[in-house]
Amino acid sequence: MSHTVHDQKALLTRVRRIAGQAAALEKALEQGSECSAVLQQIAAIRGAVNGLMAQVLEGHVREHLGAENATPQQRQEDIEVVLTVLRSYLK
Repeated sequence: MSHTVHDQKALLTRVRRIAGQAAALEKALEQGSECSAVLQQIAAIRGAVNGLMAQVLEGHVREHLGAENATPQQRQEDIEVVLTVLRSYLK
């Protein structure tokens, strides 16, 4: 079973929290809120996305790279996947 399926409830909770934060940001912008409140909301969203990324990435590394039955070729392919995602995420 995939770690994203195993952790589905927790991951969906995080995603829904992020969606709520994004909706609050949109509302703040529409209402002309102070820039400090807008910046604080953006920082909160970024932190939430980073937490989600860390949780999914950790599960991926543990399940795929840490799998006892993974072949060296499978590990290398998974390393490339992780590195590609990290490069994209860190841009």
